Amino acid sequence: LLLQTRIRGVPSYIPSTTFFSRSLFLSSAFTMCGILALLGCSDDSQAKRVRVLELSRRLKHRGPDWSGLYQHGDCYLAHQRLAIIDPASGDQPLFNEDKSIVVTVNGEIYNHEDLRKRLPNHKFRTGSDCDVIAHLYEEYGESFIDMLDGMFSFVLLDTRDNSFIVARDAIGITSLYIGWSLDGSIWVSSELKGLNDDCEHFESFPPGHLYSSREGGLRRWYNPPCFSEAIPTTPYDPLVLRRAFENAVIKRLMTDVPFGVLLSGGLDSSLVASITARHLAGTKAAKQWGTQLHSFCVGLEGSPDLKAAKEVADYLGTVHHEFHFTVQDGIDAIEDVIYHIETYDVTTIRASTPMFLMARKIKSLGVKMVISGEGSDEIFGGYLYFHKAPNKEEFHQETCRKIKALHQYDCLRANKATSAWGLEARVPFLDKEFINVAMDIDPQWKMIKREEGRIEKWVLRKAFDDEERPYLPKHILYRQKEQFSDGVGYSWIDGLKAHAALHVTDKMMLNAAHIFPQNTPTTKEAYYYRTIFERFFPQNSARLTVPGGASIACSTAKAVEWDAAWSNNLDPSGRAALGVHLSAYDKQVPSVSPGIPEILDNVHLKMEVSTPGVAIQS
Repeated sequence: LLLQTRIRGVPSYIPSTTFFSRSLFLSSAFTMCGILALLGCSDDSQAKRVRVLELSRRLKHRGPDWSGLYQHGDCYLAHQRLAIIDPASGDQPLFNEDKSIVVTVNGEIYNHEDLRKRLPNHKFRTGSDCDVIAHLYEEYGESFIDMLDGMFSFVLLDTRDNSFIVARDAIGITSLYIGWSLDGSIWVSSELKGLNDDCEHFESFPPGHLYSSREGGLRRWYNPPCFSEAIPTTPYDPLVLRRAFENAVIKRLMTDVPFGVLLSGGLDSSLVASITARHLAGTKAAKQWGTQLHSFCVGLEGSPDLKAAKEVADYLGTVHHEFHFTVQDGIDAIEDVIYHIETYDVTTIRASTPMFLMARKIKSLGVKMVISGEGSDEIFGGYLYFHKAPNKEEFHQETCRKIKALHQYDCLRANKATSAWGLEARVPFLDKEFINVAMDIDPQWKMIKREEGRIEKWVLRKAFDDEERPYLPKHILYRQKEQFSDGVGYSWIDGLKAHAALHVTDKMMLNAAHIFPQNTPTTKEAYYYRTIFERFFPQNSARLTVPGGASIACSTAKAVEWDAAWSNNLDPSGRAALGVHLSAYDKQVPSVSPGIPEILDNVHLKMEVSTPGVAIQS
């Protein structure tokens, strides 16, 4: 791909990949992809093989670099590969030495080098980080799963007895579904579209679980202390929290391809960018090759995120790429977004659309991996409705509920909005070790007490409030929480509501409970998304993969009880947190905002790139 650029007023054409120096990126080995498995179908015919290949191609956007299919009797393991680490030799499936253990995996194992040291008698075929899985199973059996530090979903087939296991990472960062067919077979797929047409029933594979064919069911392998009923009592130590998060970010810089950071200008993404920039500046590679960190932001013209992100990028000295979209651009993409994200949840679609548009532009620059800031609000109670938490017990319990549900919301968005374009997103806030540290803090320290100057996520802000060597400007470090769908521009959500109102009538809403008895849409916007989803995924099982229930500013249904006034103002936008958000809705959330049709201008997606001292536009 060639980008027309202007550098100091001189037009030229340069390959997009010249923005990046491959030499900077740390050598290691890993594969992200889309996986599809059919297990025990009692059919090893050529027709069945062709069908598996056909379904696997529905996932090719996740892995445009390579594809493959392994068959052992009536078991099929297919994959679509995105090569991030060891692009030359990490093709799948992966095997042990005698190829009796076969693995297809979508993921990244950050501690693979340490795990190799625990396998001194094993020989590895590739440099792939996921190559350790087959050997660990051979050595430790199914118990090895807890040794893995990373994000992953995989299917492992033991050809010695035709048994298999399926597993998903602790939080559900990678997407995974499991289904059952009438012929007794089990299907596994990275996305719904890989199995929904061939299964009688299917569902989201639960995070932190393992399915064993020997045991014939699921079992939870991830049982952190924070999932117990006990309320933590550990005093807050800002340095411990800071070190834990820095380690979480640094371990995710393992890559052999160009990467960057998603920078919205909010606290979470800004901290990720700051730590990444500091680490790269201190490495021999960065000093030797002089490569700068690249940052990316998306928003409507004049949106809060664009302004804040530019300021942070200038402060950190990143090469900043600013993508603009219009409300009409986003509306035009809604059907594609719902097809790829596979949900009808309102907040997820609102936030996924700008991310989906941005991911396409990022990939066009030759980038394959980005680091993102999802998960912080769930861990620290960063959503604005946490201002109304009545006590530390309910505050902590709500954060636990939010973490357990991440795979249905922000993880789903971050994974699928990027993988739709063959881009991979890494999320350091969801590091297992960091979660253990952050969730062990006495929740009294996380409680929001404005009278004492403690705003949302105060413990995280304070941990990185370094006077001698600041990580971020003070006003960025203490910027109020903006949900991504709000921060890209308030008129984005207003425009979506206006568009939905043009397509969904009052009469249609009166019949909503009859048309959609499960998770009945209560707004025209929700009804509009639901009709699109049903066209792509009409099965009842598909409907049940999407969560429902009342929500205020991204809360769970339980937290709606914290303020009686919220029952009349249920909207997932942060602006629905009346009396908390600085730009809160004046009254009940309007279904249509006045003047919105005028902003539905169909202007093409634009990109601006800036680097300190050099003006670049394309």
